[in-house]
Amino acid sequence: MTYGPNSSRLNAYRSVGAIGQVSDTDPHRLVQSMFATTLDRIAAARGCMERGQVAEKGENLSKAIGIIGGLDGALDLERGGAIAANLRDLYDYASRRLLEANARDDVGALDEVAGLIREIKSAWDALPIAAKP
Repeated sequence: MTYGPNSSRLNAYRSVGAIGQVSDTDPHRLVQSMFATTLDRIAAARGCMERGQVAEKGENLSKAIGIIGGLDGALDLERGGAIAANLRDLYDYASRRLLEANARDDVGALDEVAGLIREIKSAWDALPIAAKP
């Protein structure tokens, strides 16, 4: 797929502090965990936004953006071709929308990004075993 299994790619995953113990996690499971944690952070930020918890909202969105950055940094553009390039664009868009959501208290932007991440996660979860890194 578009995420390379080499150690520098795995280190990009591991550098994202919002993911728990990842030293023994295979790359496919790690990406699944990163998507799930991103969705959890967005949901938490949404709740904070609705309750007026500004600092907590910002922390959750910052962590979600950091995870998306880790996913982006782990893309193998050479091997992934157009799919990887499209994912890079999508991750950039998602990060910008989360920043906008934070600045404008825009629940709709959070829901939009969560929907995009869910779609990518669903496709990733459906990968056949042979295609997994």
